Amino acid sequence: MSEARPTIRLDKWLWQARFFKSRSLAAEIVSGGKVRVDGTPVSKPARAVGAGNVLTFAQERQVRVVRIVDCGTRRGPATEAQGLYEDLSPPVVQEPANPRYDGGGRPTGKDRRDMNAARGRDDPFALE
Repeated sequence: MSEARPTIRLDKWLWQARFFKSRSLAAEIVSGGKVRVDGTPVSKPARAVGAGNVLTFAQERQVRVVRIVDCGTRRGPATEAQGLYEDLSPPVVQEPANPRYDGGGRPTGKDRRDMNAARGRDDPFALE
């Protein structure tokens, strides 16, 4: 007979792999139906998962897609946790940052006159 594949609770694995700070947070995400196992939505934290399953879930502002490599035995350091899965997520595209505040504030009257002169509008009383 073939050996049964080792499995672990979904919420416990998400916690051990350090995707969530606490197991209760992981269970809350799973209970909310925000996790998919092999493309099927899951709503029970006690769902058994094992090596080869593909998980899809939202974490902060990105969608994570990971393949489980190992069940693990404890919640160890980050290097150990990274060995539990293979990241299949698409690369994160950096959004351009908002323009930075240069500290100048609102332009003064002199700044406005200088800008108008640079644009070729030397006459302050001109309509156009």
